[in-house]
Amino acid sequence: MAIVTVFELHDYLALTSDMFLADQPVLERKLAAAQNHIERLLGYRIEERFGRTDQEPVPPALVQAVLQLTAWWYENREAASEGAREIPFGVSEIVNEFREFTF
Repeated sequence: MAIVTVFELHDYLALTSDMFLADQPVLERKLAAAQNHIERLLGYRIEERFGRTDQEPVPPALVQAVLQLTAWWYENREAASEGAREIPFGVSEIVNEFREFTF
């Protein structure tokens, strides 16, 4: 289950309708990849813990992390760019807040 829709991402990126239509397949792939990446960092799938009727809602911070990472990957499409880093500032901190550490 995606915690962010491609239309929410469209609003977050403030894309024009033309840009959105042209890039919608790319945005959908990057959105799915961003949530998958964050779930791997968390150590669990988000829908296992949040969002169903018998669970707490998805924390806004996790939604923000998915949006930020997707936007970062969309705006920095090349593997090598000036100031490149793995994930944008703030995403790691959000993930660590919800991550389960096992020893």
